[in-house]
Amino acid sequence: MRNILIISVLTLSLVVGCDQKKKISNNTIDQSVSYRETQLLKFVDTHFSNPNGHYQLGKYYQNVGMYAKAQYELNLALSLAPNLREAQAASVKVLLLSNEKTKANQLAEIYISQAGVMAQDALLLGRAFQAESLDDYALKCYQEAIKLAPESAPLQRQLGYFYLSKGEKEKAQEALRKSFQSDPYQADVAGELGRMGVAVEVPKPKKVDPIENT
Repeated sequence: MRNILIISVLTLSLVVGCDQKKKISNNTIDQSVSYRETQLLKFVDTHFSNPNGHYQLGKYYQNVGMYAKAQYELNLALSLAPNLREAQAASVKVLLLSNEKTKANQLAEIYISQAGVMAQDALLLGRAFQAESLDDYALKCYQEAIKLAPESAPLQRQLGYFYLSKGEKEKAQEALRKSFQSDPYQADVAGELGRMGVAVEVPKPKKVDPIENT
Protein backbone atom coordinates (compact mmCIF):
# COMPACT_ATOMS: atom_id res chain seq x y z
CA MET A 1 0.00 0.00 0.00
CA ARG A 2 2.89 2.28 0.90
CA ASN A 3 4.54 1.56 -2.48
CA ILE A 4 1.33 2.38 -4.33
CA LEU A 5 1.09 5.70 -2.49
CA ILE A 6 4.68 6.60 -3.37
CA ILE A 7 4.11 5.78 -7.05
CA SER A 8 0.92 7.86 -7.08
CA VAL A 9 2.72 10.86 -5.57
CA LEU A 10 5.57 10.56 -8.08
CA THR A 11 3.14 10.29 -10.99
CA LEU A 12 1.23 13.36 -9.80
CA SER A 13 4.49 15.29 -9.46
CA LEU A 14 5.49 14.42 -13.01
CA VAL A 15 2.11 15.51 -14.39
CA VAL A 16 2.20 18.79 -12.46
CA GLY A 17 5.78 19.35 -13.54
CA CYS A 18 4.92 18.79 -17.21
CA ASP A 19 1.95 21.16 -16.96
CA GLN A 20 4.11 23.83 -15.38
CA LYS A 21 6.77 23.45 -18.09
CA LYS A 22 4.08 23.69 -20.77
CA LYS A 23 2.66 26.86 -19.21
CA ILE A 24 6.12 28.38 -18.93
CA SER A 25 6.82 27.46 -22.57
CA ASN A 26 3.51 28.97 -23.75
CA ASN A 27 4.09 32.12 -21.73
CA THR A 28 7.55 32.47 -23.26
CA ILE A 29 6.07 32.17 -26.77
CA ASP A 30 3.33 34.68 -25.95
CA GLN A 31 5.85 37.13 -24.55
CA SER A 32 8.03 36.72 -27.65
CA VAL A 33 5.09 37.34 -29.98
CA SER A 34 3.92 40.35 -27.98
CA TYR A 35 7.44 41.75 -27.95
CA ARG A 36 7.72 41.48 -31.74
CA GLU A 37 4.40 43.25 -32.25
CA THR A 38 5.32 45.93 -29.72
CA GLN A 39 8.61 46.64 -31.44
CA LEU A 40 6.98 46.89 -34.85
CA LEU A 41 4.23 49.16 -33.53
CA LYS A 42 6.85 51.43 -31.97
CA PHE A 43 8.74 51.57 -35.24
CA VAL A 44 5.74 52.52 -37.38
CA ASP A 45 4.67 55.03 -34.75
CA THR A 46 7.99 56.87 -34.98
CA HIS A 47 8.55 56.16 -38.70
CA PHE A 48 5.01 56.32 -40.01
CA SER A 49 6.08 57.27 -43.55
CA ASN A 50 8.37 54.22 -43.84
CA PRO A 51 6.53 51.71 -46.07
CA ASN A 52 8.76 48.80 -45.07
CA GLY A 53 7.73 49.20 -41.44
CA HIS A 54 4.07 48.83 -42.32
CA TYR A 55 4.91 45.92 -44.59
CA GLN A 56 6.78 44.12 -41.81
CA LEU A 57 3.92 44.72 -39.38
CA GLY A 58 1.47 43.49 -41.98
CA LYS A 59 3.51 40.34 -42.47
CA TYR A 60 3.59 39.81 -38.72
CA TYR A 61 -0.21 40.01 -38.54
CA GLN A 62 -0.46 37.71 -41.56
CA ASN A 63 1.72 35.11 -39.86
CA VAL A 64 -0.35 35.14 -36.66
CA GLY A 65 -3.67 34.97 -38.53
CA MET A 66 -4.88 38.54 -37.91
CA TYR A 67 -5.81 39.14 -41.53
CA ALA A 68 -7.84 42.35 -41.17
CA LYS A 69 -4.94 44.06 -39.40
CA ALA A 70 -2.53 42.59 -41.93
CA GLN A 71 -4.46 44.03 -44.86
CA TYR A 72 -4.69 47.40 -43.15
CA GLU A 73 -0.93 47.64 -42.67
CA LEU A 74 -0.18 46.35 -46.16
CA ASN A 75 -2.54 48.93 -47.63
CA LEU A 76 -0.69 51.63 -45.69
CA ALA A 77 2.61 50.33 -47.06
CA LEU A 78 1.26 50.46 -50.61
CA SER A 79 -0.17 53.94 -50.14
CA LEU A 80 3.36 55.07 -49.31
CA ALA A 81 5.11 52.90 -51.93
CA PRO A 82 2.62 51.75 -54.61
CA ASN A 83 5.22 49.58 -56.35
CA LEU A 84 6.41 47.70 -53.27
CA ARG A 85 6.17 44.26 -54.85
CA GLU A 86 6.47 42.32 -51.60
CA ALA A 87 3.51 44.19 -50.14
CA GLN A 88 1.49 43.61 -53.31
CA ALA A 89 2.08 39.88 -53.18
CA ALA A 90 1.37 39.76 -49.45
CA SER A 91 -1.93 41.61 -49.98
CA VAL A 92 -3.04 38.97 -52.46
CA LYS A 93 -1.99 36.20 -50.06
CA VAL A 94 -3.94 37.74 -47.17
CA LEU A 95 -7.08 37.89 -49.30
CA LEU A 96 -6.67 34.22 -50.15
CA LEU A 97 -6.13 33.35 -46.50
CA SER A 98 -9.31 35.31 -45.75
CA ASN A 99 -11.22 33.13 -48.25
CA GLU A 100 -11.69 36.04 -50.64
CA LYS A 101 -10.43 34.28 -53.73
CA THR A 102 -12.26 36.44 -56.27
CA LYS A 103 -10.85 39.66 -54.84
CA ALA A 104 -7.41 38.06 -54.63
CA ASN A 105 -7.49 37.05 -58.30
CA GLN A 106 -8.68 40.49 -59.38
CA LEU A 107 -6.00 42.24 -57.36
CA ALA A 108 -3.28 39.90 -58.61
CA GLU A 109 -4.27 40.52 -62.22
CA ILE A 110 -4.10 44.28 -61.65
CA TYR A 111 -0.61 44.04 -60.18
CA ILE A 112 0.58 41.69 -62.94
CA SER A 113 -0.81 44.02 -65.60
CA GLN A 114 0.91 47.04 -64.04
CA ALA A 115 4.23 45.26 -63.64
CA GLY A 116 4.03 43.73 -67.12
CA VAL A 117 5.10 46.99 -68.75
CA MET A 118 8.74 46.41 -67.83
CA ALA A 119 10.56 43.07 -67.64
CA GLN A 120 12.40 44.02 -64.46
CA ASP A 121 9.19 44.93 -62.64
CA ALA A 122 7.50 41.71 -63.72
CA LEU A 123 10.52 39.73 -62.50
CA LEU A 124 10.44 41.40 -59.08
CA LEU A 125 6.71 40.84 -58.69
CA GLY A 126 7.15 37.23 -59.75
CA ARG A 127 9.78 36.71 -57.07
CA ALA A 128 7.48 38.32 -54.48
CA PHE A 129 4.61 36.03 -55.45
CA GLN A 130 6.92 33.02 -55.32
CA ALA A 131 8.07 34.02 -51.84
CA GLU A 132 4.40 33.93 -50.79
CA SER A 133 4.03 30.45 -52.38
CA LEU A 134 1.69 31.90 -55.02
CA ASP A 135 3.32 30.00 -57.84
CA ASP A 136 0.59 30.44 -60.47
CA TYR A 137 0.86 34.21 -60.21
CA ALA A 138 4.66 34.02 -60.12
CA LEU A 139 4.70 32.03 -63.35
CA LYS A 140 2.48 34.59 -65.07
CA CYS A 141 4.90 37.32 -64.07
CA TYR A 142 7.93 35.43 -65.36
CA GLN A 143 6.17 34.69 -68.64
CA GLU A 144 5.22 38.34 -69.07
CA ALA A 145 8.79 39.40 -68.33
CA ILE A 146 10.22 36.96 -70.88
CA LYS A 147 7.82 38.25 -73.54
CA LEU A 148 9.47 41.64 -73.08
CA ALA A 149 13.04 40.33 -72.88
CA PRO A 150 13.19 36.80 -74.32
CA GLU A 151 16.99 36.67 -74.45
CA SER A 152 17.52 37.86 -70.88
CA ALA A 153 19.77 35.41 -69.04
CA PRO A 154 18.51 36.37 -65.54
CA LEU A 155 14.88 35.95 -66.58
CA GLN A 156 15.43 32.56 -68.21
CA ARG A 157 17.50 31.52 -65.20
CA GLN A 158 14.71 32.52 -62.80
CA LEU A 159 12.15 30.64 -64.88
CA GLY A 160 14.43 27.62 -65.07
CA TYR A 161 14.88 27.40 -61.32
CA PHE A 162 11.17 28.00 -60.84
CA TYR A 163 10.34 24.99 -63.01
CA LEU A 164 13.04 23.00 -61.25
CA SER A 165 11.41 23.71 -57.88
CA LYS A 166 8.14 22.41 -59.33
CA GLY A 167 9.76 19.22 -60.58
CA GLU A 168 9.21 20.12 -64.26
CA LYS A 169 12.68 19.15 -65.43
CA GLU A 170 12.13 19.42 -69.19
CA LYS A 171 10.84 23.00 -68.95
CA ALA A 172 13.60 23.81 -66.48
CA GLN A 173 16.24 22.47 -68.83
CA GLU A 174 14.88 24.49 -71.75
CA ALA A 175 14.90 27.74 -69.76
CA LEU A 176 18.32 27.14 -68.24
CA ARG A 177 19.74 26.27 -71.63
CA LYS A 178 18.46 29.58 -73.03
CA SER A 179 19.90 31.41 -70.04
CA PHE A 180 23.29 29.79 -70.55
CA GLN A 181 23.25 30.59 -74.25
CA SER A 182 22.72 34.28 -73.43
CA ASP A 183 25.30 34.28 -70.66
CA PRO A 184 27.67 31.28 -70.52
CA TYR A 185 29.50 32.70 -67.50
CA GLN A 186 26.96 31.35 -65.02
CA ALA A 187 28.65 28.62 -63.03
CA ASP A 188 25.49 27.55 -61.21
CA VAL A 189 23.49 27.26 -64.43
CA ALA A 190 26.30 25.33 -66.11
CA GLY A 191 26.44 22.99 -63.13
CA GLU A 192 22.70 22.42 -63.15
CA LEU A 193 22.70 21.70 -66.88
CA GLY A 194 25.59 19.31 -66.37
CA ARG A 195 23.59 17.41 -63.74
CA MET A 196 20.80 17.17 -66.29
CA GLY A 197 23.18 15.60 -68.78
CA VAL A 198 23.45 18.67 -70.99
CA ALA A 199 26.91 19.32 -72.43
CA VAL A 200 27.87 22.98 -72.07
CA GLU A 201 29.92 24.78 -74.70
CA VAL A 202 32.98 26.97 -74.31
CA PRO A 203 31.93 30.46 -73.11
CA LYS A 204 31.55 33.16 -75.72
CA PRO A 205 32.12 36.88 -75.11
CA LYS A 206 29.80 38.02 -72.36
CA LYS A 207 26.77 40.12 -73.31
CA VAL A 208 25.59 43.09 -71.29
CA ASP A 209 22.16 42.46 -69.77
CA PRO A 210 20.23 45.51 -68.49
CA ILE A 211 18.66 43.52 -65.67
CA GLU A 212 21.59 41.25 -64.89
CA ASN A 213 22.01 42.68 -61.39
CA THR A 214 18.34 42.60 -60.52
